[in-house]
Amino acid sequence: MARAAYVHVPFCAHRCGYCNFALVAGRGDLVPSYLQAVEIELRQQLAEPQEVDTLYYGGGTPTQLGPSGLRTLTELTAHWHPLAAGYEWTVEANPADMTSEMADMLAAAGVNRLSLGAQSFRAEKLRVLERDHNAGDIERSVELARERGIAVSIDLIFAAPGELLAEWLDDLRRAIELRPQHISVYGLTFEKGTTYWSRRMRGELLQAEDDLERDMYISAIEELAAAGFEHYEVSNFAQPGRRSRHNETYWRGDEYYAVGPGAARYVAGVRETNHRSTTTYLQRVLAGESAVAEREQFDDESRARERLVFALRRLEGLRRDEFQQATGFAMDELAGEAISKFTSYGLLADDGDRVRLTREGLLVSDAMWPEML
Repeated sequence: MARAAYVHVPFCAHRCGYCNFALVAGRGDLVPSYLQAVEIELRQQLAEPQEVDTLYYGGGTPTQLGPSGLRTLTELTAHWHPLAAGYEWTVEANPADMTSEMADMLAAAGVNRLSLGAQSFRAEKLRVLERDHNAGDIERSVELARERGIAVSIDLIFAAPGELLAEWLDDLRRAIELRPQHISVYGLTFEKGTTYWSRRMRGELLQAEDDLERDMYISAIEELAAAGFEHYEVSNFAQPGRRSRHNETYWRGDEYYAVGPGAARYVAGVRETNHRSTTTYLQRVLAGESAVAEREQFDDESRARERLVFALRRLEGLRRDEFQQATGFAMDELAGEAISKFTSYGLLADDGDRVRLTREGLLVSDAMWPEML
């Protein structure tokens, strides 16, 4: 049974050039309709309130709703998804949006984890990434959260066009100095449909060389480990006991609720994904229609394979006996050939009991999963 819920907030002041998420930029006029639609969708999905252990507001930029809009959203979700004792409630935030009023509202609502889209502390890199904040905004946001007892996760991007290894190391060290509970690091990607993709095709932006990107990722692993962070998932590092419990729901293959444009939920073995277009989502939901654009019923084998792939993203890997107990399938029955192949390449470590990614496997993990699915 699902014990986690995700709410997608699609609003941003500006669509960054590398972003391919479901969002709208500069459309604050749609906020009232969005809040109305979320309430309707929650009512459509849930016959009655469903208690959860983790709640996550992602985006887009949830803080673009402003304190008043965000307060309304917290009241909606608190009714439909009451939080169990010991809950984790995360809100993604743009450092430029964080004010004392915003921090007070989040704390009063019961939010206990802030995920800051910092990306970098360097002015030039932030300009290239088309971000509207500065290093001071990041530092202020962390302090506002800390004063109110809200844990902080910092997102960083590496391998930006023209970035040097020494500059990336400086970003890492400045993040560590702020003593957040969690840090996530992501290599910059150029995805079709983004302006970054078009600019790269025209030669206006250069993608980092593979060797440099590799060195940057390895340096992140080493620097964060030296600072006491546990590397527990491909891109994620946490102080002891401060992992993202919500994201671990996904990596374990557990079920979860979700609402909002482009949101994907996984309940009772069915994955449903809402329309990515915010305006289409609003039109459909406000007309009393379903927001769902895609629906996929998973059979037992498909569920088991997906669980295998998600679980292997975690550094601790996956025990054969636990996998079989959870899914009814033997790991080697589903993916024995691929496991043997990647083990022989040094990308997986297999001691007969547990399978996990090696350091080399971490560097190319995304290329491995299709053979297991």
